[in-house]
Amino acid sequence: MTTFSDLFGTEPQVQASAPGRVNLIGEHTDYNGGFVLPTAIPQRATVHLAAREDETARMATLSAAGACTVEDYVLGAESAGRGWLDYVQGVTKLLQDEGAPVHGFDAMIVSDVPIGSGLSSSAALLVALFRALRLAFDVDLSDLEIARLSQRVENEFVGARVGIMDPMAASLADTDAALFLDTRDLSFRRVPLPHEALELAVLHSGVAHQHASGDYNTRRAECEEAARVLGVAQLRDLPVDDLDRLAALPEPLNRRARHVVTENARVLEAVAALERADAVRLGVLFDASHASMRDDYEVSTPEIDLLVSLARAEPGVYGARLTGGGFGGSIVVLCAPGTAARTAARVAEAYGVQAGCAATVLVPKPGSNAHPEA
Repeated sequence: MTTFSDLFGTEPQVQASAPGRVNLIGEHTDYNGGFVLPTAIPQRATVHLAAREDETARMATLSAAGACTVEDYVLGAESAGRGWLDYVQGVTKLLQDEGAPVHGFDAMIVSDVPIGSGLSSSAALLVALFRALRLAFDVDLSDLEIARLSQRVENEFVGARVGIMDPMAASLADTDAALFLDTRDLSFRRVPLPHEALELAVLHSGVAHQHASGDYNTRRAECEEAARVLGVAQLRDLPVDDLDRLAALPEPLNRRARHVVTENARVLEAVAALERADAVRLGVLFDASHASMRDDYEVSTPEIDLLVSLARAEPGVYGARLTGGGFGGSIVVLCAPGTAARTAARVAEAYGVQAGCAATVLVPKPGSNAHPEA
């Protein structure tokens, strides 16, 4: 396998990483000022980095198959339109704009968070890179500030109007608790996952999504228009008993708003269910969330719906839903304790036969124990 010294002729000075995340519930609520409930997954992005004496940044990425891609640019001359390198360029541009003492560096990115999986591969990369630069150049940044800056990179440089959930999860979440986050004021608390009552499985459909494409941004614009028509700052401001007002909106704004308002209510219920270790109620909420994303928000796909259907047919499964922004990606399945690995394997096998493409089991991570550390 290619090493850092193979590429750059020296050893890395620092190493930093960040996990991907699976959102248990609370989809497309973050950019509407609402509530979300992600947890970290075992897969991580790791950045190995060494400072240079000049202003050149050289970045290498290693694929799961071992292929290596190297790109470079000059700090201060960042220019969008270079694919994955835009995430790196956005980081250095923002840090320079903020007056951080950052200069050139060599870096190698290694990640096993699948791209386009709905599991925040880009947020994991951004947080890991910010952490590595914080170490290498002694930049005064808190984990919360790193999350905020990571969102700005995607919004302002990459062109994906993502919310704050993904970078907050990559920066602050772990695998033993869900991160209950109010995206309006960024207050959060960790809700322990009751492993004695439930287990999670995550499967990638094999259909990749791309947030910078039009569909995601269109949904966000539709929510903003719905809020404007209803005379509120954000859809978060609407209570769940206000559904009659939402129904009067024109299509599809009525359904977009209904998803956001009911999903916010489901997050609050899900937190209470977790605290009671009530896997049955949590499963009902998972199922309702998926139906809302499929029918009201229209971000599911036939492949995702098939995966969810196959999972729901398995014994010991309490609920299943699309996780992430949609238009492909992954599902999260709520399983009885000790059954997730076997259930996920059976679902993946059946999906391969019926869909004609392969599903990948991501959680439980193959070859690991049931509850690995983040």
